[in-house]
Formats: sequence, structure tokens, C-alpha cells
Amino acid sequence: MGQKKLIRFEAIKGFENVLEYPENRQGTWKAFFKNENPLTLELACGKGEYAVGLGRMYANRNFIGIDIKGNRIWRGAKTALDEGLSNVAFIRSHMDKITNYFAPGEVSEIWITFPDPQLRISRAKKRLTHPKFLRLYQQILAKDGLVHLKTDSPDLYHFTLLVIGLYGLELVENSANIHQEASIKPELLIKTHYEGLDIAQSNRIHYLCFKLNKELPTAIDETLKQSLREPSSIN
Repeated sequence: MGQKKLIRFEAIKGFENVLEYPENRQGTWKAFFKNENPLTLELACGKGEYAVGLGRMYANRNFIGIDIKGNRIWRGAKTALDEGLSNVAFIRSHMDKITNYFAPGEVSEIWITFPDPQLRISRAKKRLTHPKFLRLYQQILAKDGLVHLKTDSPDLYHFTLLVIGLYGLELVENSANIHQEASIKPELLIKTHYEGLDIAQSNRIHYLCFKLNKELPTAIDETLKQSLREPSSIN
């Protein structure tokens, strides 16, 4: 590990807005933020551009970015501290541990911004909109809570649409390219480091918003798996 990364890993240990693998936090976030405001998560937050950006926009809401890479979290956490954003915090942890940190119904919204699309079909279960993860989100989201996906990966976008259709989830918003819309809501104008890189080279930004208001039967997982073997099913 490079010296810069080591310095940042050490630095976040002293940041009051960063918790690493926190224990006994379920149901305590209102006390942590010292208010009754709704809580939004940014998953695989990287440098935390969305947690910080949303925190700037909405002082009456709380935001937590979650990522395993402490050197990336450092950037967002330091910015939040420098700007006095007391409604923004970060957790360093793996995504599959998320239910350890939040009580049922404690989270109002989830943002998934430019995650690794895990393009190989054999790694589909690692996609953050795979039912494996959606079932975890479902355990902590409030009734009618929203999940937002913003990505430059057409593969992840179409995969998520496939999941929404197969499991009968409620699709709230769908844009194949937000920059071609007549108007763009302010939240979608927040730009992440990875958005700027345009790794997928798709020249477009996809956006989905949906609800996890139905059961996600494991019996359908096999249908999803089979569908991924047919390229036309996600194009």
C-alpha cells in the first residue's frame, strides 16, 4: 500500500464523521446526528461525492456514505468536516454487512452511484442491484423507501431493469440518458469522480429509481440467472 493511502487510512481513524465496522449502531442514528431527520445512504460511495453533495442540498436530511476503501472515504469525510456538514458521515465496511448497522425501516433512501458493474456474468451476484443485495436493502428501508441507481454502464442499467421486471418491483423513474431529458432534477447533477472518467465510454448516464415494496422470491433467482445467458434479454 502506498504511503499516501497509509496516511489517509490512519487519518480517518481520528475523524468524528467516520466509523469503521461500527458495533451496536442499529436504531441509533438519530442520536448520532442529534436530530429526527430522514436518513439516506450512498453505497459504494468512493470519494463520497453524492453523500457530500446531497448533504449540501438538504440540511434537513442525514446522509451516510459506505465503502470499504478508507483512502477514498477520506476525501469525502474531510470535505464534510471542512465545510461543517454535520449531516454527513461515513462507514467503512463491506456492503454485505449493511444490515448490521441499521434497524428495520431506519433508512429512507439508498443511492447507488457508479458502482463497479461487474460485467462478467459469473460475477452478477456482486452487482449492487442483484436480488442478493436488494434483499438486504429491503430489511433496512422504510415502507415505500426509494433506491436510486446512477450509472454509465448500459449493462448494469439493463440488468437492473430486468431485475425490476422479473420481481415485479415498482419503477418510479427511468432515464436511458439523463442529459437528454427536458429537465434534470438537482440531485442528478451531482458529478462523481467515476462519472467524469466515463469508464464505460457510453457517452450517456442512465438513471433508475424504484421501490422494494414486494417480496423477492429466491425461486425467481434461477430465472434471472438463465436470462443472463441470453444477451438479448438485457439489451
